[in-house]
Amino acid sequence: MDKNEVTGLVLAGGRGSRMGGVDKGLQNFHGMPLALHTLLRLGPQVGELMVNANRNLSAYEAFGSPVWPDVLADYAGPLAGFLTGLERCETPWLVTVPCDTPLFPQDLVARLGAALEAQDADIAMAAAREEDGQLRAQPVFSLLRVDLLDSLVKFTHGGGRKIDAWTAQHKTVLVPFDAPGDQARAFFNANTLAELHQLEQP
Repeated sequence: MDKNEVTGLVLAGGRGSRMGGVDKGLQNFHGMPLALHTLLRLGPQVGELMVNANRNLSAYEAFGSPVWPDVLADYAGPLAGFLTGLERCETPWLVTVPCDTPLFPQDLVARLGAALEAQDADIAMAAAREEDGQLRAQPVFSLLRVDLLDSLVKFTHGGGRKIDAWTAQHKTVLVPFDAPGDQARAFFNANTLAELHQLEQP
């Protein structure tokens, strides 16, 4: 898959409730706002970038990529970000990455794209091995066909909010990121400031 056919969407539209209500994407990681760190990590993997945020829009715009608030009201969750991204995307593919998982793989998009094309799927979703040894889907790390927009509009307007309930309607391939050399903390998301500081430790 040609990376120039993929738009990267950084999801920074949450309430940050488990972080005390702070805007998670603007918290520092190694001296840099999380969302900017994510943009810089994702940028080399895609052709275009954009951010989904619902607060402090001017701060996000200062990072140099287009910023779009949710098209659904009341902090409707990650699928609202997916919907916003699909509506604004001008490439055939959209990849989603949350702003609170700063160590995500630098070959994320290439591996999702290869698996999607090999399986002729509509969606490729990352899966990672968690502390209990189980391989679990990471639905906020997904590569999507942009022509799934109509399906997602219908699902969300019907009240649907769960990513896996929507992706189950389409051919979805799970892509494991547990090979030798894959970083164990690649998909660890920081829900608290303490967890964020913990991720900064080598």
